[in-house]
Amino acid sequence: MKNLLIIYPHWPPSNLAGVHRPRLIANFTKEFGWKSNVLTVSSEYYEEAPDLDLNRTVSFDVEVFYSKALKVGKPRIIGDIGIRAMPFLYKAALKIIPEQKIDFIWIPIPSFYTALLGRLLHEKTAVPYGIDYIDPWIRDISNRPGLRSKLSLLAAKWLEPIAVKNASLISGVSEAYYKPVLTRNFKRKSIAHVGMPYGFDPADHAVEIRDLKLPWDDIEGCKPLVYAGAFLPNAHLFVTALFKVISVMVAHGEWDMNKHLYFLGTGYYTGTTIADYADQYEIKNIVHETRERFPYLHVLNFLSSAFAVMSIGSTERHYTASKIFQSLLSRRPVFSIFHKESSAVTILKECNATDYLIEYDPDISNEALEIQLSDKLDLLINNEQHWQPNLYNLDKYSGRASAYELISCLNKII
Repeated sequence: MKNLLIIYPHWPPSNLAGVHRPRLIANFTKEFGWKSNVLTVSSEYYEEAPDLDLNRTVSFDVEVFYSKALKVGKPRIIGDIGIRAMPFLYKAALKIIPEQKIDFIWIPIPSFYTALLGRLLHEKTAVPYGIDYIDPWIRDISNRPGLRSKLSLLAAKWLEPIAVKNASLISGVSEAYYKPVLTRNFKRKSIAHVGMPYGFDPADHAVEIRDLKLPWDDIEGCKPLVYAGAFLPNAHLFVTALFKVISVMVAHGEWDMNKHLYFLGTGYYTGTTIADYADQYEIKNIVHETRERFPYLHVLNFLSSAFAVMSIGSTERHYTASKIFQSLLSRRPVFSIFHKESSAVTILKECNATDYLIEYDPDISNEALEIQLSDKLDLLINNEQHWQPNLYNLDKYSGRASAYELISCLNKII
C-alpha cells in the first residue's frame, strides 16, 4: 500500500467548507491502495467555533497528525492559518515523510499559501507533490473592491508560479478552475492533471443530530425555502431578480405567505446584503438571513426539513457548486439558478432534477430572466409536483469516485 500525505491546515472539528475536500478524498483512498495521512493544525489555533459532530464523518483508517501555529494576535494582523502555520507544518512534514514512507504530497488550496510547502518539501526530500484547486488562486476581483483584495491578487500572481514550478500534478474541483494555471505556468512542458468534483459521502446524511432546533421553529405553519452557504460575489443579479419577482407575486396575492426564504451562513461579506435587498423589495417579513456559519451536519438536517432547497450559483460559467450534491441528497425539491454552462446544470440534468432549474444566459435581458424565475416559482409554490430525481446518477460524482480519479492519476506518476 502506498502512502499519501495530505497537507491542509483545517480539519474536523473545523467548520470551514474547505475541510470537506481533503476529508472526502481521505475517507476513500484506502479502497484504491493508498493510505491517507493528514497533516493539519491543532484546532486550538482555529478562529472559528468547532463542530465536534463533524469528527463523526472521518473514516477510522485516516491517520491524522497535528502541528502548532502562531495564534491570532490583537489587533488581528494575520488571520490566514496557512501563513500562521507554515513553519510548523514544514517541520512536521519533514518528520512524517520518512517515518510514514510518503510516496506523494497532495495540498488542497485555499489556504493558498500552503501550496508553497509542496515545492519546499520536494526540494528537501524529492517526494513529488500536487496542488489541488478548490478555488482559483488568481481570480477576478472586480466585485471585491478594496486594498486587501488587490494585495491578495498581487501576492497570488507572484507566488503561484513559485509554488507550482516543480509540481507533478495539478488537480481541482473542475478543469475550469485549474486550466488557467496550466496555461500560465506549463507552456513548455506537460504535467499530469485531473479534475474531480468535491463529491459527497452518503454516510454524512445518515448522521442524526438529536434535539436540533430548526431556524423556522418559531414561525407556526412555516414552509421554508432554504439556501445554505456563502453569498457569492457574482450572485447579486440572481438574488435581486428573484426578490423582484417575489415582491410582485406578494403584491398580487400570488405568494403563499407561509413560505419564507432562509439564507443561512451567508458570511460577513462587503456590500449590499441579502437582508438589504429584502428590505429594498419590501419582502423582509418573509426573508431571513443569518450570516453566521452553521455546523455542516446541522445544515444537512435543515435542508432535509425544508419545503424546498434553493441552490443559487454564479453568473460565471465555470462556477462549480459543490453544494448541489447536498441539495439533491436532501430529497427536497431543488430550486436552482446557474449559468447555462455550469457543471451544476449538467448534474441536475443527469439526475432529471430540472423541474425548477433556471439556466442563466448572459445574452438574455434581465426581463427575460425574471420571466423564467416567475414561471419556475409559480410551478414550485402553487403546484403539487412530484419531485423524484434519479439520485443513482450521482454516484460518479461521489467522494469515492473523486478519490478513484485522483489515485488513478497518482498511480501513473509514481
